[in-house]
Order: sequence, then C-alpha cells, then structure tokens
Amino acid sequence: MNQPKVLISDKMDPKAAAIFRDRRIHVDEISGQSPDELKAIIGQYDGLAIRSSTKVSRDLLAAANNLKVVGRAGIGVDNVDIPAATARGVVVMNTPFGNSITTAEHAIALIFALARQLPEADASTQAGKWEKNRFMGVEVTGKTLGLIGAGNIGSIVATRAIGLKMKVVAYDPFLTPERAVELGVEKADLDTLLARADFITLHTPLTDQTRGILSREALAKTRKGVRIVNCARGGLIDEAALKDALDSGQVAGAALDVFETEPATASPLFGTPNFISTPHLGASTNEAQVNVAIQVAEQMADFLLLGGVANAINMPSLTAEEAPRLKPYMALAEKLGSLVGQIVGTEVRSIAVEVEGAAAELNMKPITGAVLAGLMGTYSDTVNMVNAPFLAKERGLDVREIRHDREGDYHTLVAVTVGTASGDRRVAGTLFGNKAPRLVEMFGVEVEAELSGAMLYIVNTDAPGFIGKLGTTLGEAAINIATFNLGRRAEGGEAVALVAVDDPVDTEVIQTLCELPGVREVVPLRF
Repeated sequence: MNQPKVLISDKMDPKAAAIFRDRRIHVDEISGQSPDELKAIIGQYDGLAIRSSTKVSRDLLAAANNLKVVGRAGIGVDNVDIPAATARGVVVMNTPFGNSITTAEHAIALIFALARQLPEADASTQAGKWEKNRFMGVEVTGKTLGLIGAGNIGSIVATRAIGLKMKVVAYDPFLTPERAVELGVEKADLDTLLARADFITLHTPLTDQTRGILSREALAKTRKGVRIVNCARGGLIDEAALKDALDSGQVAGAALDVFETEPATASPLFGTPNFISTPHLGASTNEAQVNVAIQVAEQMADFLLLGGVANAINMPSLTAEEAPRLKPYMALAEKLGSLVGQIVGTEVRSIAVEVEGAAAELNMKPITGAVLAGLMGTYSDTVNMVNAPFLAKERGLDVREIRHDREGDYHTLVAVTVGTASGDRRVAGTLFGNKAPRLVEMFGVEVEAELSGAMLYIVNTDAPGFIGKLGTTLGEAAINIATFNLGRRAEGGEAVALVAVDDPVDTEVIQTLCELPGVREVVPLRF
C-alpha cells in the first residue's frame, strides 16, 4: 500500500500534522493559497484537512483525482460542496463536538456583556469619561433564559445558566420531558418561550424550519426588554427586524457572533445602541483549536489507513464488507424514518426499529442510524447516519432495536414504531428484488407504495366518489398524478391514500384538499 498523502491547507494546531506523521501518513502544511494554486496541487493528495478558509468547491474537487476524504476541523461545512464531494466519492468529515464548551462559554460571556453593557462602558471609560450613572445594568440571577435548541451546545449553556441561578425555558422539537427534567429546564413551545424569556440564546442549526425563527412576528411576541444572543448560525434572526426592535426598545440588547452574510463588513445593526458583535468567535479558544485539530487528524488517519468512518456528513459508519449488503436496507430505513418524521412531526417520544427475515441477519446499527437520520433530518440539515443516534440520545429519545428470528409475510421486513402522546404509530417496508424499497404498512393499513419525490398523505372516510373528487381537485390545480396507492381498514371506515405527484403541492391546494368531504388529514411529503 502506498503511503497516503494529506494536505493541511489552513492554519491548524501543529498536533494535527504530528498525528499524521506518527501514523506514517505523508503530510504537507501549505496555507494561504489562492484557489488556482490549490487546484494545481490537489491532485496528488488523498486527504485534505481544512478549517474555514479553504473553499472546497466543485471546481476544486474536479481536479482532486486522488482525493478520498476532506476533514473539517470544526462543525460547519458551509465551505464544502457536499453534493459535489458525494458525487465524486469523497467522504466529508467534521468534528462536531470539539468546540462545544467554547461556543457555550462565548454565549454566556455575551449574556453578561449585554446585562452589564460592558463594551459601551469600556469604550466610554477609555475615552476619559466617567459615566457611572449611564450604565445601569441588570442581574442575571433569577432571570429567565429562553433556550432555542437544547442539543449538545444548548445543554451546556443550560447547565451554566442554572449554575448562575437563572430559570431556563427550552424550545427544542426533540427534547423529551425526561431529558428536560434531567437538564433541569422547562420544556415549552416557542410562543411561550418568547413571552417569558428575559434573555434568549439560540443553539440550533440553520434549516428551512429554523431560518428566521426570530422573525419580525416572533420578535413582536417577545417580552419587552428582552436581550438576545446568537452564537449558532446567521440567518436564524431577521437582522433588519432586530434593528427595528432595538430602536423601539422592544429588545433591550442583542449580541451576535454570527451573521447572515459573513464576513460581516457591513450590517444595519452596526452602530445601534445596546448591540454587541463579535466576528464568529464561538470556537476561537486555544483549547478548542487544539481539540478539533487532534480530532480531525485522528479521524482522517483512521479512514485512510483502516477504512474507519467517524462523523461523516455524507456517509454512514460502515465497514467495507458490510456496505454493499446494507445499502438498500439503509435506503429503506431512511425513507421510513422520513415518512413518520414528516407526518408525526415533533411529537415523537420513543422509536422502535424492528427487523425480521433476511434483515434480522444484518448489523442493525446502520439501519437504526438510517431511520433516525430520516426522522430527525426533516428538522435539521446537520443530522446524518453517524450522529443521529447521538443526537437522539442527547435529547432523551428512547430508541429500541428489536430483532425477530421469525419469517413473516415478507422475505425481509423493516418496521418503525414511534411512540407519541396519542399512541404508537407504525410503518413497515420491504425490498422488492432485494434492492427496491417499498412501503407495505402504514399506521395499521396495508399500503404498497414506492416512497419517492413529492407525495401527498391523505386520510379520509372511505366513500364512493372520493377518488374522483381528489383527482379533479389536483387536475384543476394543474398537478399531475404519477402514482396512486390506496388502503383502508374496513369498508366505509378510515382510508389512506399515498399520491405521488410531479411537483410539490402548495399550501393553497392543501387547504382545498382538506375541505373535501370526508378528508381528515392531508400532509405533503418529500423524499
């Protein structure tokens, strides 16, 4: 085996290069190159270790003929073209937990800075003024902290805030009541949090669901005089609306470490009284830089030498022998998880993954990871088959794996049962020809369907003429039906339809469908 070669293209702690050399991997440390300079040399390397400066674009990947892995020392991979890397078979890894404490501590520091107006007081004093009466701060003791996102970093912030004698109210779709009790926080919906919080801090990824979570409308619902901190991702807050809220006094102060556009060389918020900004310093401590450098080097070395995969964005944790056999099962499992995630939403309290027949002979961990990735991936773009089990455990979700030796109606079967406040809901699927995923059971109703593209899940009362009315409504909206799959519990009872359509259905058409006689539920799906 030829000695693998790794390029470290951004400034990184020297311990990273030392790890590569200790494991007999050739390593070059060349930072500060232009895209063209990097493109000219990337073809000779098996691995690329980066931080945030290097842009791993489609163009760069096209020149990386030998590249097998990109390792990001840090959590964000916005500077990596993930689809392009996946298409070229390049594994992309990050280090999601190496800077958690550092980011959490930065959020706490900004809470104190807002409470006591430290930056403005410092500038005033160093300007030769002595404006003691101008800077009348507030205590954090006894105040309510609204925590949006109670994952790894959010939970650390919660424990620190509780140590400061703050009350913590948390909004997180995947935070279970049991985990909330363990953390010592009160689980609440977003509106309740907005109405009660004296301070709000955000610790959630940027997804379609979380983008603008603190919108103009949301800011209007906050308690007057609230103070807001964001050390998570730019785009979670409507910055123009925040500027207006600061000007009006609805928001007493705000501190942002992240911005929608970075580097943030200009912002409507700059110069606003009671506004604090830092240049994305959440992970910038000596300890964090060392931790992520060591972690990324160890992960990349394991992959290049042993084939081990850890914290991959675009690949499950698998051995080379398992991968070909497990691949179709994981595709089925992810679709089943996505199906229940899109329909049941955030009410999931427990998850049971069952396998029988041929599936019972396989390693269940990747199958369970795929289910969780599909389920939780409907709310977070950072979830994958590697970190989904950790994230589920972190939020207190009860995950069970059940292996049946029996042979059922199908040669192989994967079933997912989610527990909710209103009871258990189960979906099951099989493989046609040992490779094509198919849904065969949905909430107690036998339904055979391929889960693909845009679909509609419809629950209605079984009655003559319904299918015609449904088809007419979709036709009038110029929506073409690709496939139509039906099932029912009993004649005249509850019926289920899974309708594949050529294009996503907008909310206006969904509302029209909900108004059809006998319709109980309509949910748009996307696979």
